[in-house]
Amino acid sequence: DDLRFRVVHQGEEVANLPIKDLGDQAPEYDRPWRESGKQAPLPANLVTAPQDYGQALLQLVGSANQSSRRWVYEQYDTLIQGNSLQLPGGDAGVVRVDGHPSKALAFSSDVTPRYVEADPFEGGKQAVAECWRNITATGAEPLAATDNLNFGNPEKPEIMGQFVQAVKGIGEACRALDFPIVSGNVSLYNETNGIAILPTPTIAGVGLLPDWRKMARIGGANDGDKVIMIGVDGSHLGQSVYLRDVLSSREGPAPEVDLFAERRNGDFVRSVIRNGQATACHDISSGGLAVALAEMAMASDKGLTIDLGECKGAPHALLFGEDQARYVLTIPSDVADFICANAEGAGVPFRRLGTVGGSALVVGDLISLPIQQLRDAHESWFPDFMEGRGELAAE
Repeated sequence: DDLRFRVVHQGEEVANLPIKDLGDQAPEYDRPWRESGKQAPLPANLVTAPQDYGQALLQLVGSANQSSRRWVYEQYDTLIQGNSLQLPGGDAGVVRVDGHPSKALAFSSDVTPRYVEADPFEGGKQAVAECWRNITATGAEPLAATDNLNFGNPEKPEIMGQFVQAVKGIGEACRALDFPIVSGNVSLYNETNGIAILPTPTIAGVGLLPDWRKMARIGGANDGDKVIMIGVDGSHLGQSVYLRDVLSSREGPAPEVDLFAERRNGDFVRSVIRNGQATACHDISSGGLAVALAEMAMASDKGLTIDLGECKGAPHALLFGEDQARYVLTIPSDVADFICANAEGAGVPFRRLGTVGGSALVVGDLISLPIQQLRDAHESWFPDFMEGRGELAAE
């Protein structure tokens, strides 16, 4: 009645706060800001294709940002009293709910700072969407998220503008995906000698698996499975790691995030996983389709034979484009036609890409790399860096 929020513990009042100050009458931090300039469009035909697609892929999987983090996560306990169902290296960590026979929780933490720098609004949306996508790729239903908003000096209007637009993007994505922010923190004034860090609004999320026995992993593919891409053909090379790490360029806009497509495609993928019809799943993010395929091949220790014949567009855009709302599934051959028919009926774009088998990643006549060669490149950066032989990450 007195508009106070009270917490009583064992008969003692331990909190007494004004309700309105916790809600819509909370103090607001409002500083002058200006919107970031828009990057010019960058059509794929203006981006140089690699002379050697295999070498470009090796360069990406062995780069500072795309390389394996094994050196880091092997330094600490990842088993959590034996309840860990998915260890680091996949889309999300999965931990069994202690004492429950079937439930598990999936966790992911995501942001792509180069996207946020190029377009804070779309970058904020993308951070939420990728976290949601990574949780979905296990078969879990995303429930809620927390944010960790890291920016430079907000007294500079351009930095405050990054903050404002990123928060707006985060809000739009959370509403569209029913993925509420339930907590968070803010870290400002992150700069060295007046140079701000890249805007880094990290989104960490949690999702629920009702039955962990029906769960997808990045590395569960079996020989003979069919490889199916959910989502549109790759076309967007602006702000891609291919552009940055192979061509040493930072041109173009961040990819646009179609939140309707994210929801539609993700809900379809989750239903396939929960019906026990997918042997492996991986979302497509930094590095595009080529890096996603390489990571799945390494995790499964099985080759993939891929045919881009039905895909439309330039090969380097198809392979390295970072368009959003996309996944790669491996499906048992006897249900692949059924899955494709269901996708078509649901209005979900898809491509039949190829077959699981062998010991190499083969993409038409563009790429033919043994899994071990991919793994050697992928696993080498962190140990080399820790021994003083590697270069710092660009992002």
